[in-house]
Amino acid sequence: MTSTVPAPTQAQIEEFLGKFVVDMGAAVAGATVILGDRLGLYRAVAARQPATPAEVAAESGLDERYVTEWLRGQAAGGYVDYDASAGTFALTPAQSACLADPDSPTYLPGAFQVVRSAYLDVDRVETAYRTGSGLGWHEHHADLFEGTERFFRPGYAANLVSAWIPALTGVEAKLLAGARVADVGCGHGASTLIMAEAYPRSTFVGFDYHQASIDRARELAAAAGLSDRVRFEVAGAADYPGDGYDLVAMFDCLHDMGDPAGAARHVRSTLAPDGSWLIVEPNAGDDLTDNLNPVGRIFYSASTLICVPASRAQDGGACLGAQAGPARIEAAVRQGGFTGFHTATSTPFNLIFEATP
Repeated sequence: MTSTVPAPTQAQIEEFLGKFVVDMGAAVAGATVILGDRLGLYRAVAARQPATPAEVAAESGLDERYVTEWLRGQAAGGYVDYDASAGTFALTPAQSACLADPDSPTYLPGAFQVVRSAYLDVDRVETAYRTGSGLGWHEHHADLFEGTERFFRPGYAANLVSAWIPALTGVEAKLLAGARVADVGCGHGASTLIMAEAYPRSTFVGFDYHQASIDRARELAAAAGLSDRVRFEVAGAADYPGDGYDLVAMFDCLHDMGDPAGAARHVRSTLAPDGSWLIVEPNAGDDLTDNLNPVGRIFYSASTLICVPASRAQDGGACLGAQAGPARIEAAVRQGGFTGFHTATSTPFNLIFEATP
């Protein structure tokens, strides 16, 4: 077959090579972020800055030569600052908030755990592509589960109680007075526990089909002293037990389901007559061209490796993908029997929908 693609110009080659170098640098540097997170290197820099490699090594209890090379790579990538005149390294306030402070709403290292899991699982995803089979969420490397919780929790902590729930119709007042809440697809329970801490008069149950995630959620609930008002159970979105819930919540998971319309029907059957369904999804437009941007690239890549294979592994195999967009989410919700649906609020990374019976 003769190619119809014209030969590139030198300028075109150089432009693409420049992009590739940036991307390759980010891809390999992600492993050094995971390393720095695990070894406490970002926190060590923050504790001693401005610091020499020897001081960072002493603070972290690590080998100086290794620490030196790590610091140089971080400086090359703009993840730490380097003062050539003093030979010291430091974190800017933004770098510190994103890399050294687990309580920051912009803490990011968990994201690279998710990326690591994708690399570790790429052979199994390749098989799925070749056979048309799926790869269930539970079949991925454990870094996916922990990384997802660590990456998503800061955003939930920053927005869920302060902005997302207040944007729903009458839900905040119910939670303050005492409501029954189901958090479906809860994973390690970050969203469940954030709500439980904020609304002590309400009771919460988190459901997830993944036993290991439920086990971890129970551990975290006990550690937070919330086990008296929070419980976690193994159950799927289409068969979790209970009814009369004032609020059902799904965080970043509806698009992963094989039959989102079926899940919607079950949610409707478990809601109180005046209940609400909170649906948090990745921010996306309805048209592909709306999503051809850096954030869309992240979501499409994650969806390619995680979300679509997870949906394909389930009955229905709807494969909405992480960039489903409002129209496709609304269609699934209305197919499930809901009459009310609107976008309650949004962030650069999330769309927050409310559905009502």
